[in-house]
Order: sequence, then C-alpha cells, then structure tokens
Amino acid sequence: MLYEFAGYDTAQWPDSYWWASGPALASYDAVQGCVAADVAVIGAGYAGLNAALELVERYGLRVAVLDAAQPGWGASGRNGGFCCLGGTRLDAPAIVRRTGADGARDWQDFELAAIERVRDNLQRYDIDAHTTEAGEVLLAHSRKAWARLQRDAAQDKAAILWDRAALRDQGLNTAAYHGGVYVPHGFGLHPLAYAAGLARAAAAAGVRIFGNSRVTALHPTGGGWVLDTATGRVHAKQVLIATNGYSDERLPRWIARRILPALSNVMVTRPLSRGELAAQGWTRQLMAYDARIMLHYFRLLPDGRFLFGARGGLSFAPAAVARFAARARAEFEVIFPAFAQAETQYCWNGLVCLTGSLAPYIGPVPGAGGLWLALGWHGNGVAAASEGGRRVARALMGEASAPPTLSRRPPSRFMVPRKAALRGVMMAAALRDGPVRPVR
Repeated sequence: MLYEFAGYDTAQWPDSYWWASGPALASYDAVQGCVAADVAVIGAGYAGLNAALELVERYGLRVAVLDAAQPGWGASGRNGGFCCLGGTRLDAPAIVRRTGADGARDWQDFELAAIERVRDNLQRYDIDAHTTEAGEVLLAHSRKAWARLQRDAAQDKAAILWDRAALRDQGLNTAAYHGGVYVPHGFGLHPLAYAAGLARAAAAAGVRIFGNSRVTALHPTGGGWVLDTATGRVHAKQVLIATNGYSDERLPRWIARRILPALSNVMVTRPLSRGELAAQGWTRQLMAYDARIMLHYFRLLPDGRFLFGARGGLSFAPAAVARFAARARAEFEVIFPAFAQAETQYCWNGLVCLTGSLAPYIGPVPGAGGLWLALGWHGNGVAAASEGGRRVARALMGEASAPPTLSRRPPSRFMVPRKAALRGVMMAAALRDGPVRPVR
C-alpha cells in the first residue's frame, strides 16, 4: 500500500453523494470452498465487469469475479461520473511520436468507441444512471492556457471555441476562466448506479460474483492459476487483474512500482436554488474541467447540486484530507463566488491510477502465461475502462490486436520513490498552474 490503510479499508464505504443517492446495492457472498472457472477476474469495477460480460456473452465461458469489497466500492463507485474522452496523460503529438499516425488514429477510435460502449451498456442492460447532456468543455485558467487551447482547437473539426462572453451566453459563467473549448462527446452519469447495473447484468448473464473476497495469493498451477482468499480458492485457466489504483502490487510482483495511485477528491453541495444558479450564470449540466496540471473538474447534477473535484493530496490521514478539502472548497468559491453560501454536504476521495508509460496497459503479464492486466486509466476510467475491459477479454481469447496500440506497451517502473516523485510533480504543477484567482 502506498498510502495509509484508511484509504483501502473495504469495511468502510465513502461518505459520497453516490452512496447516498444511488440504487440499493446487491451484496455478493464471499468465495466458499473451491470454485472452478475458465477465467477469474480480480476487481469488480468497470473494467472487470465489462470483461466478464464479454467473456460470457461472446464466448460462453465460465467466469468468476472476485472483489475485496463489493462491486462499486473502489474508483468505479466514487469518481466524478464523467463518461468522456481520455485515459492517458500523453497529448496528441506524444501519441503520434510513440505509435505513429495509425496508432494515434487507433487511440482516437478507441476513445470514441469507449463512450459508445457505456451508452450501449446503459441501454442494453436497462441501467438508469441519471445521464446528463452530451459534451464537455475544457476551460483555460490563464491567458497562456487560452492561447494554447485556441491553437489546439484548430486541429479538431468537432471543437468549438467559446470566449468569456460566449461562456456566459452558454450558461457556463465562472469568475476564473478566460475561455473554453467544447467537444460534443460524452455525458455525465451516476457512476455507482452504472457499476451496480453492470454487476446486476453480469450476474444475470451467469457470471459468478464474489464480494468480500480479497485475493491473498496467486500462483500458477498445471493448466492455469490458483487464487487464494481467506474463505476459499478459485482455479482458473486464465486470470485478469483489473484493480487499477487499488491493486496489490505483490499480485503479481511484476506490477510493483509500474503504477502510481494518486488521490482525487470530490465534494457535492446542497441543492442550489434557481436564484443562485442565475446569479452565477451556470445553468448547464455539462461536464467541465480546466487545463491545469492538477486539474479541477465539475458539473451541475440533475437534482441541482454542484459537484466539484480536485486532484491532489498525499495522504489518507484525516488531518491531511481535511486540509486538502478546505483548500479545494476555497478554490471552488473563487471560481463560483455566487455558490459560496451553498454548504458542502458530501466530501470523499479515492485513487486514480497512473502508469510509468502515462498510458493504460491492456495486455499480458510478461513471462506469466494466462495472466492479464487492464488498468491505468489516468482518472478517466468511466469510458476507457469499460471499453478496455471488452478489449482485454478479446485479447485473452486470442485477438491480440483488440487493445489499441497505445495500450499494448508494458509500463516501465518508476525508478524513484513514488510519493516523493508525486510531491515534486505537485510542487512543479503549482508553480506552472499558478493560484486560482479571478480573471482581471
């Protein structure tokens, strides 16, 4: 564990708005005795459940999904609910340099397919995930960022530039942004309702889901793998690990220091009045985030509450969490001064997963036949992990080209202590981003 135990304690659900407002969650029993499966999936989040559905529906396999808690306990049930483009920290030129023009197009196709995968899942499995309007807007926090967004938007035919006046006209007024670029892809949703719906669909399709079943040992055996838990054992021909930022880096040891779990923090206000929304001039339920390295992300929820997220923090210790929450709240009030009297009613955090390659990894564990990984969504896993789970399922069935080219490169190890590296990145980001302040 890179952080304190409190962040991994599966006996405690986060005090999140999603937990308070979501559907009644099914409780899946722990593994008991010996269980046989064609494929065992570790992690009942978006990637693991989509992989399980693909393996059952397309290939008719016996699949067992094991989770240390219950479906949706981890990042899949506590994120900001942005079904959007993303999944890598590499910009477009860097992707071209790494994969070539064909690989870059392959990644763009994957991003769009990922959004459609979520849309199809919601319809196919009759999941009510409280979806909001289509599209997202990237906001410039400085004049330099605004100039950069304008240059980049010239390369995207779907992008629409909005200066400060246009943002006001669009019902997206803030005190802190110089302009923004809108793209028509993606939509907001209730992430825990989506995760719970996937679990329900998987169980109905014949997937065996086991909750409270932390895998404590994983070792090869003749013709497959054995997964031990506190209450039972699973024998499987192949294993998929889809635990993202909550991965146990001993299972397998190959993964050690190849991922970097990082904290992301979310707060949700009480419902805002029509007068407060009108006074601020933010009336759209559009996904929005800013161009900072340590970004803020936010959106108006269907019931009138406002969700505001911020990346950062280095500890799950209560005092550290409280300090970061206070800082994020102060930044929220600078950006949205008309909402300053709207108290925070929910506040929680969780882990996103970065990798040494700055891209997801969807592929086999080198030197461990039948052992696969699908993780590293870089804070944009609602869509990317959903489609990534489908692609890794096809890959372990022999379709090696199913994952996008960018995701087939195994991540390198971080060669310096990761928390120290993260602290350095945050300090450098703070200098580059500058303070949150009103536009003058």
